[in-house]
Amino acid sequence: MLELTKKILRGVSFDRFLFKKELNKALSWITEPEEIKKFRTWCIVEFGDIYPTIVRNAFNRYAF
Repeated sequence: MLELTKKILRGVSFDRFLFKKELNKALSWITEPEEIKKFRTWCIVEFGDIYPTIVRNAFNRYAF
Protein backbone atom coordinates (compact mmCIF):
# COMPACT_ATOMS: atom_id res chain seq x y z
CA MET A 1 0.00 0.00 0.00
CA LEU A 2 2.88 2.36 0.74
CA GLU A 3 4.29 1.90 -2.75
CA LEU A 4 0.91 2.80 -4.23
CA THR A 5 0.83 5.92 -2.06
CA LYS A 6 4.27 6.93 -3.31
CA LYS A 7 3.10 6.50 -6.89
CA ILE A 8 0.01 8.60 -6.21
CA LEU A 9 2.05 11.37 -4.58
CA ARG A 10 4.38 11.48 -7.57
CA GLY A 11 1.35 11.67 -9.84
CA VAL A 12 -0.32 14.56 -8.02
CA SER A 13 2.85 16.50 -7.20
CA PHE A 14 2.00 19.01 -9.94
CA ASP A 15 -0.88 20.31 -7.78
CA ARG A 16 -0.20 21.67 -4.30
CA PHE A 17 -3.76 21.03 -3.05
CA LEU A 18 -3.93 17.43 -4.32
CA PHE A 19 -0.47 16.69 -2.97
CA LYS A 20 -1.39 17.92 0.51
CA LYS A 21 -4.68 16.00 0.46
CA GLU A 22 -3.06 12.71 -0.59
CA LEU A 23 -0.17 13.09 1.86
CA ASN A 24 -2.55 13.62 4.76
CA LYS A 25 -4.69 10.70 3.61
CA ALA A 26 -1.63 8.45 3.56
CA LEU A 27 -0.64 9.51 7.05
CA SER A 28 -4.10 8.67 8.34
CA TRP A 29 -3.66 4.96 7.60
CA ILE A 30 0.06 4.45 8.30
CA THR A 31 0.26 3.25 11.90
CA GLU A 32 3.76 1.88 12.47
CA PRO A 33 6.17 4.53 13.80
CA GLU A 34 9.09 3.08 11.87
CA GLU A 35 7.10 3.12 8.63
CA ILE A 36 6.13 6.75 9.26
CA LYS A 37 9.81 7.61 9.75
CA LYS A 38 10.79 5.96 6.48
CA PHE A 39 7.89 7.62 4.67
CA ARG A 40 8.90 11.01 6.10
CA THR A 41 12.46 10.56 4.86
CA TRP A 42 11.21 9.56 1.42
CA CYS A 43 8.88 12.59 1.27
CA ILE A 44 11.71 14.96 2.23
CA VAL A 45 13.99 13.51 -0.44
CA GLU A 46 11.32 13.46 -3.15
CA PHE A 47 9.36 16.62 -2.40
CA GLY A 48 11.37 18.64 0.11
CA ASP A 49 12.45 21.12 -2.55
CA ILE A 50 8.96 21.54 -4.01
CA TYR A 51 6.70 21.49 -0.95
CA PRO A 52 8.88 21.85 2.17
CA THR A 53 6.15 23.50 4.26
CA ILE A 54 3.49 20.93 3.37
CA VAL A 55 5.81 18.02 4.16
CA ARG A 56 7.01 19.57 7.41
CA ASN A 57 3.47 20.42 8.58
CA ALA A 58 2.12 16.97 7.69
CA PHE A 59 4.70 15.24 9.90
CA ASN A 60 4.68 17.78 12.76
CA ARG A 61 2.20 15.76 14.78
CA TYR A 62 4.66 12.87 15.02
CA ALA A 63 7.50 12.88 17.53
CA PHE A 64 10.71 11.49 16.08
